[in-house]
Amino acid sequence: MAKHLVLVAGNIGAGKTTLTERIGSRLGWWTGYESVSDNPYLPDFYSDMRAWSFHLQVFFLGHRADQYLEASRDARSAILDRSIYEDAHIFARALHHMGNLGERDYLAYRRLFEVVVSGLPRPDLLIYLKAPVLVLMDRIRRRARNMETGISPDYLALLDSFYDEWLGAFDLCPVLTIQTDDLDYVNQPGHLDLVTKRIQDKLAGKEVVDLTHRP
Repeated sequence: MAKHLVLVAGNIGAGKTTLTERIGSRLGWWTGYESVSDNPYLPDFYSDMRAWSFHLQVFFLGHRADQYLEASRDARSAILDRSIYEDAHIFARALHHMGNLGERDYLAYRRLFEVVVSGLPRPDLLIYLKAPVLVLMDRIRRRARNMETGISPDYLALLDSFYDEWLGAFDLCPVLTIQTDDLDYVNQPGHLDLVTKRIQDKLAGKEVVDLTHRP
């Protein structure tokens, strides 16, 4: 069986971690997750974003690069919760846009990012999870993480616009876009079955054609 590297991308609250867990368990794949609880910079970042944005982005860059290399060494296929590309094209860009990451630090970070990703294995598939901002806000409120209390609809909408631009030019691998507002991988086994099949079909080069809405 071919070994694959699959990335799960999407806005905050889109369902990335849950899908990564479920697909990893279902298919026996190696799983990698975003460093949150063990991230030494997050508390400082949330208390003073302007002072700590550069440090946080560099930490995430190293953490994710290590993940990619560990995944490439494992004999199993791998699925990663958030991609290294989002760090630069979505989150560092948003920090720069909002004035929390100065021009000098932003350019230094982007230069380092380009060097690091040039040495990483190319992904075989990027899964983009998408949901309306109001749905994202509701999920963020329900999971009640202290560090997420300051997230606003305007911020999520800004990230959404950056995702659209980034994916419009993304050509490293095929992209599978999944609308997650009505999906429940945890309590609805059929939903997980459907998503798993779409992932496997995409990796096999099969395109699913929906004929239910023919003119």
